[in-house]
Amino acid sequence: MGECRPIRILVVDDHPLAHSGMRLFLSSYPDLELVGEAMNGAEAVEACARLRPDVVLMDMMMPQLDGIEATRQIKKRFPQTRVIALTSYGEGDLVERVLRVGASGYLLKNVSSFDLAQAIRAAHAGRSTLAPEAAEALLNTMQSSDEQVAFTEREREVLRLLVRGLSNSEIAEQLCITRATVKFHVGGIFGKLGVATRAEAIAKAYEQRLVSLG
Repeated sequence: MGECRPIRILVVDDHPLAHSGMRLFLSSYPDLELVGEAMNGAEAVEACARLRPDVVLMDMMMPQLDGIEATRQIKKRFPQTRVIALTSYGEGDLVERVLRVGASGYLLKNVSSFDLAQAIRAAHAGRSTLAPEAAEALLNTMQSSDEQVAFTEREREVLRLLVRGLSNSEIAEQLCITRATVKFHVGGIFGKLGVATRAEAIAKAYEQRLVSLG
């Protein structure tokens, strides 16, 4: 009684083998449900309008409409839909661009089934996941910023935990403060960084050397 419904997933990739692999992968997890497939970005936008998936697994390099533009359109029209970039390419500029248009995470296609399932669940819960290779590529391609963001010590603590992928509730528990206080500090961090999402905050934090990969 009262079972939670599975997380509804749309797979977007121009390679048929990727779709068959995803079907097999998703069939192994009862809390994940494949509701649709698209072969390019244009089909992905249309499928989101028709199927309203919770999470989209988005390839980056596709004909007609690439993953970045498709992500931008999806997030503009369906802001509650989470998009995870799932690609073979880990270039820092690609990582930054898709995070800035609203992607919740960036993973490489060599990710393990377990880690991909966890990333999908995290995205659905509003958390971000960034592959270590993608984070390193992002860091290596960013230019050092002379501008120093004036964070309070508490904001820095919250930012460090946010970058690690913790939810507001988990941050509150870790720092022994209320969720309302965490939400207040996250709002302050977003304002100082000039971002609107956690994924953008992660990208900006690496860009401005506010966090390390260690």
